[in-house]
Amino acid sequence: MNNKNYLPKHVAIIPDGNRRWAKEKGKPTTEGHRYAAQTTLPNLINELIKLEIKYFTFWALSTENLIGRTKEELSHLFNLIRISLKSKYKEFKEKKIRLKIIGNLIKLPEDLQKEAYKITKETMNNKKITIVLGLNYGGRDEIIRAIKRGKNLTKENLGNYLDTAGIPDPDLIIRTGGEKRLSGFMLWQSEYSELYFSDLLFPDFTAKELEKAIINYSERQRRFGK
Repeated sequence: MNNKNYLPKHVAIIPDGNRRWAKEKGKPTTEGHRYAAQTTLPNLINELIKLEIKYFTFWALSTENLIGRTKEELSHLFNLIRISLKSKYKEFKEKKIRLKIIGNLIKLPEDLQKEAYKITKETMNNKKITIVLGLNYGGRDEIIRAIKRGKNLTKENLGNYLDTAGIPDPDLIIRTGGEKRLSGFMLWQSEYSELYFSDLLFPDFTAKELEKAIINYSERQRRFGK
């Protein structure tokens, strides 16, 4: 990928397929989430850093997940997020990675909230890449919370009250797992995002597949409604 001018500044991923991946391999559901968090995701982040892409959003837990998953699965997911945040803290500082959390954290376990706030605060000045992690995030919920926070709202200033305030809108949104919809992801921010759908289940979405998606993006002509 030679021409950096055609690369997206902000890539976002809807990582669908962890549970189906585990089922196909005859493994517990939790193994799909674990492999995705500890193998797939770090490989993708390293690829984005190599490509010098400045923003990456990863939708780890939706508002629907919080309602629809069993207590056992949610407990595992929460523990996996805890482990990931704690284990990545040193690496993020060394690699100058900034972490930003979007979503309604107040509904998450208190210790998880504290861990999230701690790492976001202590990495806030890092500039290599900003990783935006969606936890209990939903586009409609985000807009409702923004409306409650805002005053004299207009099309021009609503973005200042969203969870993503200060973050550019995603240029490219990738969804894995074969489904071709956004499921409420970044409803406001995705107005002119380019969409890329992969049939691969997320644990099988490698750095090579990410590069393929970005090359596909670079070959498109963005018109922004003009």
